[in-house]
Amino acid sequence: MGMLGFSTAQREALLIIAAQAAVALVLALLCWLAFGDLAGQSALIGGGIGTLGSLVQASFGMRRLPPGADPRLLLGGLYRGEAMKVAVTVLAFVWVLRAKRVAPAELFCVYAASFVVYLLALARSGVSGSKLRAP
Repeated sequence: MGMLGFSTAQREALLIIAAQAAVALVLALLCWLAFGDLAGQSALIGGGIGTLGSLVQASFGMRRLPPGADPRLLLGGLYRGEAMKVAVTVLAFVWVLRAKRVAPAELFCVYAASFVVYLLALARSGVSGSKLRAP
């Protein structure tokens, strides 16, 4: 695969986030139907944390750069985005586990499913730091 343009990477990121949200909603509905309110809410929160992390990563990692910008600036943004994703994810889990009664299995399983969606989408699209280029 050739170089991946910046707007293409943004579009891919939004599709990944939408796929994560869709999977989280479907799994939360299934958990709610199978196990009740607490399970459904916990599943939705877990999937929401995974989706939120990706949204934060895209927001911080996909900032606009001027044409011809040094690719190291883009790479730095991607690293910042990943660091922010990890921080937001950890903080969200700490907050939820301290502030809310949840069903841990559903919370973590649907979070994991949202992360698998993220990984599969990246693998499918062939997005990697070496294939991105500034506009």
